[in-house]
Amino acid sequence: MQFENRQVENSTPDVISTSIPQRAFDWMRRVWRPTASVLAVVLALLILWHGVIGKNGLLVWQQKRAEDRQLRKEIDALNEENTRLRNRIEQLKSNPDAVGVVAREKLHYAKPNEVIVQLPQEQKRQTQPAGTGK
Repeated sequence: MQFENRQVENSTPDVISTSIPQRAFDWMRRVWRPTASVLAVVLALLILWHGVIGKNGLLVWQQKRAEDRQLRKEIDALNEENTRLRNRIEQLKSNPDAVGVVAREKLHYAKPNEVIVQLPQEQKRQTQPAGTGK
């Protein structure tokens, strides 16, 4: 009897020997690791791209950093100008001679018995290079 059972089992085709869910499971097990590796690489590349080119990426950060340096230079220049102007204001408040100098230069004021003479402003002359005497 045992011999007869073996012959019956061997006579069935191999295609039917594994069930469809089992074949699907085997296929998933074979394909899963390479697919997961490809997905992991793609995800890593997307994260890298976003970190370099994205909305707050490395390129934008460098641009903002350069803009920050430029604005800090402007702020420093404006602070120096503020300090210079404050010193000038204090000088004008405390020194009457400084007020007199400004009044003469800007407003053309004169002291009694003083004559103001204005000379014409010098115009830039076009000079000929040496050795071209015509």
